[in-house]
Amino acid sequence: MRYALLLLPVLASCSASPTQPPAAHAAEKAATASAVDLDRWHWRLRDATNRRGARIDALLVRPEQPIQLDFADGRIAIGNACNRIGGGYAIEDGYLVAGPLASTKRACVDPAVMQLDDEIARRIESRPAVSVVAGTPPLLRLVTAGGDTLTFAGEPTAEARYGGPGEIVFLEVAPRTEPCSHPLIPDARCLRVRELHYDANGLRTGEPGAWTLLYQPIDGYTHEPGIRNVLRVKRYTIADPPADAPSRALVLDMVVESDRADR
Repeated sequence: MRYALLLLPVLASCSASPTQPPAAHAAEKAATASAVDLDRWHWRLRDATNRRGARIDALLVRPEQPIQLDFADGRIAIGNACNRIGGGYAIEDGYLVAGPLASTKRACVDPAVMQLDDEIARRIESRPAVSVVAGTPPLLRLVTAGGDTLTFAGEPTAEARYGGPGEIVFLEVAPRTEPCSHPLIPDARCLRVRELHYDANGLRTGEPGAWTLLYQPIDGYTHEPGIRNVLRVKRYTIADPPADAPSRALVLDMVVESDRADR
C-alpha cells in the first residue's frame, strides 16, 4: 500500500500537476471547492464510475456504510474503509492535493473491505480535480487524471447544524444500561455515564464526576452491552429546543478506551 502507518508523520505533497482529467459533467454548474465549503459537511460516497461510465464496484462494497471524507483544519480524514486514514490537504488551482496519507494498521476479515483502503487512498492521493455542485444535498465531485469520477453527497457537520464549535467532554460509559423513566418510550433503558477530566498531555486528572443516567442519545455512538467505554464527545448548545427536549446535543468524537467489563 502507498500510505504509512498513522503513527508516522504526515507531510503535504506538492507534486506537479497531472494531465487535465476529462471534462466529464461539464454542463453542470459546479463551483471550485474551497476549504470552507468542504469543512461544513460530512461527504459520503454516492457513486463511483470509471472513464467509460462503468461502476467501480471496489469502492462501493458497503452501500450501508459508504466511504466518508471529512475536512478540518487543513486535514482530510477518510472513514468507513477498513482502517482510519488521514493526512494534510490543500486545494490548489481546482485540484485536491492530499497526502502522503497515514493509516492505522488493522486487518479486516472481508478482503473487499480490506482492499477499500488502497482503492480510496490512491485516488485521493492522485491529485483529482475537485468541485462542489450546489443542491440539497450538495455534491462533491472528484475526477482523477485517469477519468474515475467519485461523487459524494454532503451531510451537515454538527458544527454547521448547531452554529458553532462544541465543547469537548470525556464521558465514561458503564457496561450496562439501566431502566429509566421516559415520557415517550415505555420500558426505556439509559446509559449510565460520568464525566472524566484529562490534562493537555492526555493524562487523567482530578476525581471523576458522579454517575448519572443519560436521558438522550450520543449521536454516532452505539452501545454494546458488557463493554465499558470512555468517549470523547462534543457537546453543543441547542438554540430554542422543543419543550421537554434536551438543551444540549452530544456527538461522538472518538472512542478513547474500550474494554469488556461484565459486572
